Amino acid sequence: MEELSLHIIDLVENAVSAGASYIRIIVEISEAKDKLKMVVEDNGRGMTPEEIKQALDPFGTTKSGKKVGLGIPLLAQTAELCSGELRIESKKGKGTKVIAEMKLKHIDRPPLGDLASTFFTLIFGHPDIDFFIKVKTDYGEVKIDTTEIKKAIGREAFSHPEVISFMREKIERELNDTLKGGKEI
Repeated sequence: MEELSLHIIDLVENAVSAGASYIRIIVEISEAKDKLKMVVEDNGRGMTPEEIKQALDPFGTTKSGKKVGLGIPLLAQTAELCSGELRIESKKGKGTKVIAEMKLKHIDRPPLGDLASTFFTLIFGHPDIDFFIKVKTDYGEVKIDTTEIKKAIGREAFSHPEVISFMREKIERELNDTLKGGKEI
């Protein structure tokens, strides 16, 4: 995958397939520490140690009807190539947490991609799922908690065109200010 945001989409889609109703996405970017960390955690079905091993194998998959699953192995390869690692923590019936860490300034690190569009698409592409998203950089931090937003305006109003438009603008503005801080990442 050419951009790290595509890996986030893949991990979220895995969580959706695993029956998650709540997904937490954390992206931490520190130029000062030369570190990029991405975490996607869900409350889905979870995996056994054998299923975790299978998820890391490019010629295996935990999804029925598929013969291969390249998303997680490609992210693991990218993390390792960029002097980092990928870990999966999971318990059957409790959910899964995927953590990818790598050097931010590594020459082989793919670009982040359009995180604002990624988050917007995930949130409104899966309106029945509650998301907590946090992006933290040396310039600040942005939090998006759809559970709180839905509580404040009502679940039905969440998919209203004016709310969608407002959310898109808010996500783009806040993420761009926090991510770039005047620089291209």
